[in-house]
Amino acid sequence: MSSSIQSDHLANYIKAIRDRVGEIVVGQDVVVERTLIALLTSGHLLLEGMPGLAKTLLVNTISKAIHLDFRRVQFTIDLLPSDILGTEMLDQKTSKFRTHKGPIFTNLLLADEINRAAPKVQGALLEAMQERKVTLGSNTFSLPTPFLVIATQNPIEQSGTFELPEAQLDRFMLCHRLGYPTVEEEEEILRRNLKLGVEKKDGGAVARTEFDLVSDSAIGTPEDLVAATEAVHQIHVSEVFLKHVVDIVERSRKHPDLELGCSPRAGISIIKASRARALIHGRDYAIPEDLFALAEDVMLHRIRLSYEALAEGKTPKQILKQILDASIS
Repeated sequence: MSSSIQSDHLANYIKAIRDRVGEIVVGQDVVVERTLIALLTSGHLLLEGMPGLAKTLLVNTISKAIHLDFRRVQFTIDLLPSDILGTEMLDQKTSKFRTHKGPIFTNLLLADEINRAAPKVQGALLEAMQERKVTLGSNTFSLPTPFLVIATQNPIEQSGTFELPEAQLDRFMLCHRLGYPTVEEEEEILRRNLKLGVEKKDGGAVARTEFDLVSDSAIGTPEDLVAATEAVHQIHVSEVFLKHVVDIVERSRKHPDLELGCSPRAGISIIKASRARALIHGRDYAIPEDLFALAEDVMLHRIRLSYEALAEGKTPKQILKQILDASIS
């Protein structure tokens, strides 16, 4: 297959996925793009937003569209690490231990309301998110390929929640903050909901939801996803772009209003995400627009304001804008 034909095929494949999601989820185009970026770069994604913004529906729709095994875990205060990772169980018949693998052994794990779980449960994900393996007893198991975690959290509610530690936040390539839909989008959401009707089953009837519209038929083949992932690594990143990324990350460490700047993982994430965004937008090279479009999602959850800056009413978003503006001048 020639490079131009392959490029057209990948463009059609990505467009078909976005169109499929658009049939179920209204708006949220940026969230779809960020999810695709995470998929194509094997990065993890944290979605932050109020309940009812179709986060779970979006992830479910994308996983069904691209041949991925999907598991959802509702994080709660009483959740145990073994509920996610699995455990070793004693077989009474053989008097030997056998391994019971948990829901983390999947391609796409949706960690719903991750900040409701106790720190020991959050910590159990660290090895899996970084090394893509799980240790149960004396055995270590590799996770399926691809593997990524998409987690959600409510940014407002504090009762019964535990703030994610910096080490875990740094494992997330992107943290995207969802907003409410526009007036036009919300009108379309209501129109579509009006047409859902009811489903008759087992002699009864139940009102249908948007989840009933999610199709089990996948788009393309598993090889298409592999080809798209490989294509990301062919996207050209210039030396100037690389130096620009290093400059921005370095500025976050030296800014007087920040007590915690970005780690080297932030720079790696910017370049990986920029490559994937370039592919999604039909380019074979990364441009500054990719960097500035992704900077907030990559960097904002990795920086911490100083006590003095907080007392003065400054916000991480304001400081990041200063850093980005200074890098342009």
